[in-house]
Amino acid sequence: MSGDGSLTVLPADERPQAPVIEGVTLDDERWTSADVSGKVIVYNVWGSWCAPCRSEAPALVAASQKLADQAVFVGLNTRDFDKAAPRAFVRAFEVPYVNLFDPEGALLLNFSGELPPNAIPSTIVVDLEGRVAARIIGETTESTLVGLIQDVAAGK
Repeated sequence: MSGDGSLTVLPADERPQAPVIEGVTLDDERWTSADVSGKVIVYNVWGSWCAPCRSEAPALVAASQKLADQAVFVGLNTRDFDKAAPRAFVRAFEVPYVNLFDPEGALLLNFSGELPPNAIPSTIVVDLEGRVAARIIGETTESTLVGLIQDVAAGK
């Protein structure tokens, strides 16, 4: 199931603490969000089998390149049960950021109060203080991401 691209921005005084996310990348390396604390983090939940994920991939790549100095992008690959298809997806779209392999959706469940477990693609933006600042349920665009991330990076 995918969402409609709806954007929710949380007021600063209502932002819940984001969970520490840690796992293994598609390149078999360990990764933890604790290593990038104090930065804006953009988590994108995707699957290689997901048509809206393929559609939004160029927007995420462009936004990640444009905002490399303002935000850390992290893909949460879900429901792919081996690494071949998601690795091919990352190569095909030239995704420059880390992607965690999460076949069972366990990492997504860390955001259970923020994201429905079946809304793929979804994007979560974590502010400089490590709080969930915004979420997009469904496919997003480069302009939406860039504006949102710039606002969060500026403390809005």
